[in-house]
Amino acid sequence: MARSRRSRRTLTVIVLVVLSLSLISLDLNGRTHSLTSGVKSVANDVYAPLRQGVLDIINPIGDFFAGAFNYGSVQAQNEQLQKTIGDLRAAQAERGFEQSQLRQLMALENLPFLQSLPTVTAQTIDEYSSNFTATITLDKGRADGVDVGYPVVGAGGLVGQVIQSFHHSSVVRLVTDGQSKVGVTFGNQLTGIVDGQGPSSSMTADLVPPHTVLHKGEVMFTSSLDAAAFPAGIPVASVRSFHTPAGASQESIEVDPKADLGQLAYVDVVQWVPQP
Repeated sequence: MARSRRSRRTLTVIVLVVLSLSLISLDLNGRTHSLTSGVKSVANDVYAPLRQGVLDIINPIGDFFAGAFNYGSVQAQNEQLQKTIGDLRAAQAERGFEQSQLRQLMALENLPFLQSLPTVTAQTIDEYSSNFTATITLDKGRADGVDVGYPVVGAGGLVGQVIQSFHHSSVVRLVTDGQSKVGVTFGNQLTGIVDGQGPSSSMTADLVPPHTVLHKGEVMFTSSLDAAAFPAGIPVASVRSFHTPAGASQESIEVDPKADLGQLAYVDVVQWVPQP
């Protein structure tokens, strides 16, 4: 009995599908009339879910093949886009580097602490540092007016001193170098010596009596003592911390260089020698 009902339903669906196809064919041939319109509506109601099911299967397959055919083009466009982005980033970085160099060059103009001392502007072409050594190499040497012993300054203050000079290059010992010693004055005509301890350690100010009145951030300048290695008045370092150890013969002082030693693309070599 159940089998007979299923057979009748199947037959009914088949008849309706065939009828809908026939009506569609008639419609395409322009022979539709009002008698068929109601039947066609019923047939469409039956056929619509079947048609949608077929489209649900066919459309993803079509999209897949379309995507497969277009994949190479999309990949090529993506690669070109990534290259363009990379080129723009490189150009931006280069402009940033050039602007930084320009700022450093402009900062060397009319340094107030040099007054009218003659200078040679030089570019850093190499740098070297270890636990105790800190030097840079400049693109100017004896032929350019740079000699051994000349002070080297940056926008903030003293950078170091020329220790070797060749025809068109020279080597500068930075103030942080373990062998650097700079006589300084600060406060009310107090004096001391700023010593480099190597690039990885803080500089110190030595030979300052214990319990000397100091202030954090206080600036120490090159002194004007006889036979001083540097012209007077160049900022050397600022006080970071200080204290008097028990029983010590001098104040324990840590200082920071006034020149930005991380920005040394360009420096000024001061054509100055100690006065006898």
